[in-house]
Amino acid sequence: MSAILHRKTDTVPPAVAQADGLWVTDSDGRRYLDAVSGGAAVSAIGHREERVRDAILRQFDAVSYAHGSFFTSEPAEELAAYLVGKAPAGLSKVVFCSGGSEAVETALKLARQYWVERGEPGRGKIIARRQSYHGATLGALSVGGNLPRRALYEPLLFEAELIAPCYAYRERREDETERDYGLRAAAELEDAILRLGPETVAAFIAEPVVGATLGCAPAVDGYLSEVRAICDRYGVLLILDEIMCGSGRTGYRFAFEEDGVVPDIVTVAKGLGGGFVPMGATLVHDRIADAIAAGSGALAHGFTYMGHSLACAAALAVQRAVDEDGLVAAAAASGTALRRMLEASLGQHRHVGDIRGRGLFIGIELVADRETKAPFDPAAKLHAVVKASAMENGLMIYPSGGTIDGRAGDHILLAPALNAREDELAEIVARLGRSLDNALETLK
Repeated sequence: MSAILHRKTDTVPPAVAQADGLWVTDSDGRRYLDAVSGGAAVSAIGHREERVRDAILRQFDAVSYAHGSFFTSEPAEELAAYLVGKAPAGLSKVVFCSGGSEAVETALKLARQYWVERGEPGRGKIIARRQSYHGATLGALSVGGNLPRRALYEPLLFEAELIAPCYAYRERREDETERDYGLRAAAELEDAILRLGPETVAAFIAEPVVGATLGCAPAVDGYLSEVRAICDRYGVLLILDEIMCGSGRTGYRFAFEEDGVVPDIVTVAKGLGGGFVPMGATLVHDRIADAIAAGSGALAHGFTYMGHSLACAAALAVQRAVDEDGLVAAAAASGTALRRMLEASLGQHRHVGDIRGRGLFIGIELVADRETKAPFDPAAKLHAVVKASAMENGLMIYPSGGTIDGRAGDHILLAPALNAREDELAEIVARLGRSLDNALETLK
């Protein structure tokens, strides 16, 4: 019996024993091809990297931890400067934390403090989107639209206004271009701001490419630029959540760069530390940092491990490895190759409705009927069956259910390491095809 309260209380998952590159081995010696970077788009440069190991050991020999109220550290300062140097002009300050949920909490609290510092304390409302996911803490869940993950905690959550996602596969009309659809979807934000009263709205939060809940649904052309214009029109802050889709995964250092916008706040995690350490960060625009500096002069927020020197040293080594090995460009090229392989293998599969995403962040939506886009019966829990089948075939993937509305719909998310080789991508596709067919057989 395990002393851990596992995610499934009646199941103890296999014990991981070793990992190298894209391959993970359990304690029974069974090998798995990791098609989702450690399970959740985290291990961006694969498992076991000597450059990161060396950086951790060097920092361990110097100092592993000192609280941020007493000291800063060289690794924290260098990592912050690195992130700001890679970000568009204006995003000039960084607040560190231990992961994505904390990064979102930081973003929400910064948005609130900004308006208080500006003398507009009435701005406290957050607008977010249905079928989004921003983290597991109560604040992050409050602005998330993942209904199954929210349900148990609804009495504890604050009320956020949820509008439609940008989900072209199901919500674009046949008589619309993608751009026309994007403008229509963005108009929901303006409607919500006017309904709530612009003087009450603090921020709008969205994922440029919606990961876990919608299966890598990207913003269509024009959507985010229109969102940015609407936020500017009413003085609303724009928070972009790149915890899963950022850090080079889409073929851009920041996913929003492909959309030609600059947010007021952006959250990053997962690929930032590459799974070697728990790591997250919130990048903040000048206007927010300047308002705090000119007002109270103090950040009304903090975590015990923010700016942890060992974690920052590891994350900096990860990001330098990304640069040294050209992995942002590699993600773009490998993503194109993986999409081509998936289209060739599964593009005409009778139960594959859509293959979408950007770079090495790809989703496959499963359907009972391609013509009508009808989903499988939620009771069948196809996503769970597919995951079990994939594990049997030695493949790690990220399937989820409730794609359409929190209840119906199934998808598979793929997010292999940015340095995945073409032969490994081909093997992912081959094993995925077998796993999907085996799973569908069990439902007959």
